[in-house]
Amino acid sequence: MQQKNYTKEQLKEQLREMGIEPTDALMVHSSMKSLGAVEGGADTVIDALMEAVSRGLLMMPTHTWKCMGPAHNLFDPKKEPCCVGIIPELFRKRPGVVRSLHPTHSIAVYGAMAEEYVKGEETAGTPCPPGGCWDRLRDIHAKILLVGVTHARNTFIHSIEEVFDVPERFSETPIAYRIKMPDGTEKSVQVYKHYNPYMEHISESFDKMKQGYYDTGAARKAYLGDAECILCDAEKMFEVTGRILTRYPNCFIECDIIPREWYLGE
Repeated sequence: MQQKNYTKEQLKEQLREMGIEPTDALMVHSSMKSLGAVEGGADTVIDALMEAVSRGLLMMPTHTWKCMGPAHNLFDPKKEPCCVGIIPELFRKRPGVVRSLHPTHSIAVYGAMAEEYVKGEETAGTPCPPGGCWDRLRDIHAKILLVGVTHARNTFIHSIEEVFDVPERFSETPIAYRIKMPDGTEKSVQVYKHYNPYMEHISESFDKMKQGYYDTGAARKAYLGDAECILCDAEKMFEVTGRILTRYPNCFIECDIIPREWYLGE
């Protein structure tokens, strides 16, 4: 699919065609470059997404794990740039957008329930804890849209691993952070980071799930601009992934291929 200078209305039409509804809860991971030429650039993409879920909840990752650490441990949600692309970086600065207070795996949220949804992240001790913002995507029947990126960027899978207590996923000791709270005070927290002794970036193994998600209806292909996209159902993803992790907890790293019958529960 090739076209020059996509407009906001054209992007909104593509979102409608892929099944995005105004009342949806939608988490978006994105690569601006993959979209091709868009009139107005990343701001137009954000406008299209915000209008597409005008009565729902629009969410994007605003992770800071790449720069936060022992040498830079004060997380100011109003100032700290994210490390996951221009679209979420501009989105987090929009009026009405609320950012969660997780020092390494925050999200930005827009919608009527945004402030309620991000509550409590300043108490997290791991990147994507059970009951946290990432895990609750399944509770709110969220859709996850991967725009020009693969499941290697699908943070929700990290949260599924945490729920199923997959071994060898965290550093041996936590890192001390300080979080700038809304009232100007600082909160001290201890947060473990993602770590595996055999694979530097655990998420690179998540693409082994790609075909299985398609086969079970947990995900399907779509397009936004020129970008090849994957539209996921958080509840179905949790069900399918949980079925596999129950059978073989460390399969992402130890299995070259995940057998089809495992996805189907055979």
